[in-house]
Amino acid sequence: MNTRRLFTVFATALGTAGLLVSGCSSGGSAPRASATGSAAAEELKPYYGQKLRWRDCGVEGFQCTTMKAPLDYAKPDGGDIDLAVSRKKATGPGKRIGSLLVNPGGPGGSAIGYLQGYAAIGYPAPVRARYDMVAIDPRGVARSEPVTCLTGKEMDAYTQVDQTPDDDAEVAKLNEAFRTFASGCEKRSGKILPHVSTVETARDMDILRALLGDEKLHYLGASYGTFLGATYADLFPARVGRLVLDGAMDPSLSAIDINRDQTAGFETAFQSFAADCVKEKDCPLGTTSTADAATALKKLFADLDAEPVPTGESRELGESLATTGVIAAMYDEGAWPQLRRALAEAKRGEGSGLLALADSYYEREPDGSYANLMFANAAVNCLDLAPAFTRPEDVEKALPAFEKASPVFGKGFAWAALNCGSWPVEATGTPHRTEAEGAAPIVVVGTTRDPATPYTWARSLAEQLSSGRLLTYEGDGHTAYGRGSDCVDTAINTYLLEGAPPEDGKKCS
Repeated sequence: MNTRRLFTVFATALGTAGLLVSGCSSGGSAPRASATGSAAAEELKPYYGQKLRWRDCGVEGFQCTTMKAPLDYAKPDGGDIDLAVSRKKATGPGKRIGSLLVNPGGPGGSAIGYLQGYAAIGYPAPVRARYDMVAIDPRGVARSEPVTCLTGKEMDAYTQVDQTPDDDAEVAKLNEAFRTFASGCEKRSGKILPHVSTVETARDMDILRALLGDEKLHYLGASYGTFLGATYADLFPARVGRLVLDGAMDPSLSAIDINRDQTAGFETAFQSFAADCVKEKDCPLGTTSTADAATALKKLFADLDAEPVPTGESRELGESLATTGVIAAMYDEGAWPQLRRALAEAKRGEGSGLLALADSYYEREPDGSYANLMFANAAVNCLDLAPAFTRPEDVEKALPAFEKASPVFGKGFAWAALNCGSWPVEATGTPHRTEAEGAAPIVVVGTTRDPATPYTWARSLAEQLSSGRLLTYEGDGHTAYGRGSDCVDTAINTYLLEGAPPEDGKKCS
């Protein structure tokens, strides 16, 4: 299985910048953007009037360019930030609708990497025929002045810190790891850290919309990309074209609610995996029940916490990396056979399988370097929303609720939510309802057993949006479009190509 493809669509919060899934972005509220005529609009005219100079970017069929935006929208004359953009032109230009901007989520996922590696070749041919497929790496991500925090060796150490501390010394070590990570981000990327919010990225998207010559923004966002798309709609409702938000977030939730919901989501996903696994004679978690499978997995984690196993390289597989490997496979049921094999190997004392899953999740390269996914993830999340916890005592009080939400993952998820407590930049966003009053119909897609963006979030966002249409996929995995449901794909393709959204409440399987 190509695990790089598996994790192309990212969770809303792919970890505490490296330790575990948590810290999900849901803030960044801001006043609706004004139309032309205001002082702010006047100051932004140079950005809306710039000319994009497209060039070949070394990938067949794709063009690239660089767009300028204000580093600080509150001070548009205070300097620029360079943002990378790529496109693949419509294959049927005679029937071209416009540009379709795509974002895979994260935050921290490279939209350009997603476009060039999947969307522009994997999306249905009729969609690619009628749209220029376009991506912009958000500020702080990949090719757009990327946030940097730790070296490869430092990240290796960080990802192996015990994320389920059992005593005061382990709590102190975990908290110190968060501080070290945050100080590394400040040291290496302090200038950009205050300016990577979702609101600012949504404003960047509107500049790009105008430069592409589109009156309306057509957009397909997955996972965190749904929050980005909803933020755009709230800021610029009159400029909303055909928006698809797949694997939706709920912007009205607090950080602690988001983390707890996501904890429950991964428990639900694990139960689905376990139910499938115990049917197989060789299930490494047993063949009796999902409850026994959960007990077996917890025992494996405890054994690895006490005594890590070799992986064939300098790193060993301990509880932290093993947990990440299991979580990684929850995103796509297509990874379940790989996870079964990896768990069986780990029980035999061979950790390379789970390590490979964890490395793909963290975007660790064979040479030991890391993409900036986890760095940008923390930078955006910690700016968008105030931290769930700021002190270890806060985590300890919340542990029972997290462990109730997930007996398997709850403890680790709770401690992971401490990551933004040491962040050097104060959060600018707050939880808020997103209504986008006056926007064209917006299709919100939810998967009933989605681990990273629980189905309840999609229902809530569709209800909040004044023009929201909920499309439900009754299934497993993270996001629904292009994952094998003809019903889902037909509904979304019809909307993108004909402008006819599915009826609100439509269900697919």
